[in-house]
Amino acid sequence: MEKAMIRMRLSTQEAHYGGGLVDGAHTLKLFGDVATELLIRHDGDEGLFRAYESVNFYAPVYAGDYIEVIGEIIHVGNTSRKMRFEAYKVITAKPEISPSAASVLEEKELIADAVGTCIVPKENQR
Repeated sequence: MEKAMIRMRLSTQEAHYGGGLVDGAHTLKLFGDVATELLIRHDGDEGLFRAYESVNFYAPVYAGDYIEVIGEIIHVGNTSRKMRFEAYKVITAKPEISPSAASVLEEKELIADAVGTCIVPKENQR
């Protein structure tokens, strides 16, 4: 099945809470971005996100952290595309050392996962 991945640094603009904490909604936005790429690759159309079946958050992320978001299509229906998503922290900011300090994690840390369904109308599929 199709897979897609994005990696990005979380900026201070994404920080929503004190201490530079980034809210979980930002991770869901990134899941949506990966879903869009998957739909374009599979159907030639952006489609629409229909619903999440499950969403789990495991660890916090902060401004300055780098995260990797992976998605894959796990089931294809007539118009529905069921997908699985995982988000990992791969670099962690170290503001206690200095404002620009960071460390590459030896093992990436699972911060969230989800399963969701997107729809691509038949007339938009190529």
